[in-house]
Amino acid sequence: MKASGTKHNIRYVMAICCVAALGGLLFGYDSSVISGAIEPLSRHYQLTPAETGWAVANVIIGCVVGCLVAGGLADRFGRKTILILTAVLFIISVLGTALAQNFTMFVLFRILGGVGIGIASVVSPVYIAEVAPKDYRGRAMTMHMICCVGGQVLVLLSNYLIARDASPAWLADSGWRWMLGSAFLPCLLFFIFVGFIPESPRWNMMAGREPQALQTLTRISNAEHAARVLGEIRQSLQGQPAPTEKLNVNRRNLIFLVLGIGLAVFNQLTGINVIQYFGPSLLMNVTGDMQQAMFMTIWLAVLQFAGVLCGMLLIDKIGRKLLLLVGSLGSAVCLLLTFATFYYDVKGFASVFGLFGFMFLFGATWAQVVWTVIGEIFPNRLRAAGMGVSIGAMWAANFLVSQSFPMMNMNPYLRETFHGGFPLLLFAACSLLSWWFVKALLPETKGVALEKMEQLVLERFEKTPKAAKTLAR
Repeated sequence: MKASGTKHNIRYVMAICCVAALGGLLFGYDSSVISGAIEPLSRHYQLTPAETGWAVANVIIGCVVGCLVAGGLADRFGRKTILILTAVLFIISVLGTALAQNFTMFVLFRILGGVGIGIASVVSPVYIAEVAPKDYRGRAMTMHMICCVGGQVLVLLSNYLIARDASPAWLADSGWRWMLGSAFLPCLLFFIFVGFIPESPRWNMMAGREPQALQTLTRISNAEHAARVLGEIRQSLQGQPAPTEKLNVNRRNLIFLVLGIGLAVFNQLTGINVIQYFGPSLLMNVTGDMQQAMFMTIWLAVLQFAGVLCGMLLIDKIGRKLLLLVGSLGSAVCLLLTFATFYYDVKGFASVFGLFGFMFLFGATWAQVVWTVIGEIFPNRLRAAGMGVSIGAMWAANFLVSQSFPMMNMNPYLRETFHGGFPLLLFAACSLLSWWFVKALLPETKGVALEKMEQLVLERFEKTPKAAKTLAR
């Protein structure tokens, strides 16, 4: 039933977006489950610091592969079909890692899960962007991040409950397997629910399935509005290459790729995933106790979740660009404050007060806004492929950060000089660089129809006199 006084069936839109966003929940759950399992798993397999980094970061190899193939697969077979594929990959990976009999098998199944994460991190936001009305797109896209951070909170709580009062010997022997295996149920639920959502109307149009596209658009809004949107989509696709053709890196496409890749990489250079992957290991620098560190990690995720909820209320009101600028400066300040507490060897909760602020600010800004902008800023024909390359770059940056963190954190010279705070200083500097990137290059995309996004971006770079704000009409 359509909401009274509006032209959109918001309940229906949010329902199908919620199902697609469950891919984000699995993304968050599967990527963060390692944070509680890494210490006992390292003892179980007797890993070196480099191998410990590899145990965490190997998933990102799969993520990069998944991102790079996601665009082509989603353009060829459809968004819905590929979301079903990701659910299957998640299920296989969860069972494989939980039951792995050696470190090599663990790595192989975790890489396979990474492929699923990479595909889901591209296709889920693309689907949401393509079915959500422009005035609700920011909030709908935020559902992806709400589910992602919600998955992280859920898995951190699950890890804590499994580890609570458990002996180190049991955790090293089989406790980490229970942590990894706990993802099976949400994976199964995603597989079931995704079968009930419709295909993206914009993909149906690109595939020559206009009646199916009109049917979905009509259910999202009404017949008159659906016919008008269908005409805009048809016009935007005229003279464009087929969606299954390779991504051409020409000057026009390069502009979009610079924005997408830049935002994606800076999202990782703040160090957010170091906190998610190595939160307990990082916090042990100031707590000295693993259980206390794991408990504090739960609150870090809860604060990020609260930030995402706050950002959801703001993204379609004050816009994407302002949120990113505030997030960059605020993150730098919070990271520098946390660095100071590490450097001066401040113990207890006071030592992570800045880290709590960082997680809240990041959740309200960069955690969700980057996914929204990358999902909406590319033209229709370029969206899946462009987002695949951008998120692939995000995972590549994630790999470099995650692989280097254990070596930085355990380096004798850096520990003696900076007392475990050197990575935080580095991430603060990157946050300041991200402020410049957003300020200099990114246009405001709030309220702009997807079919008019290309004109907005090109006007920003070519500095034509026409006001970009007219595109939102």
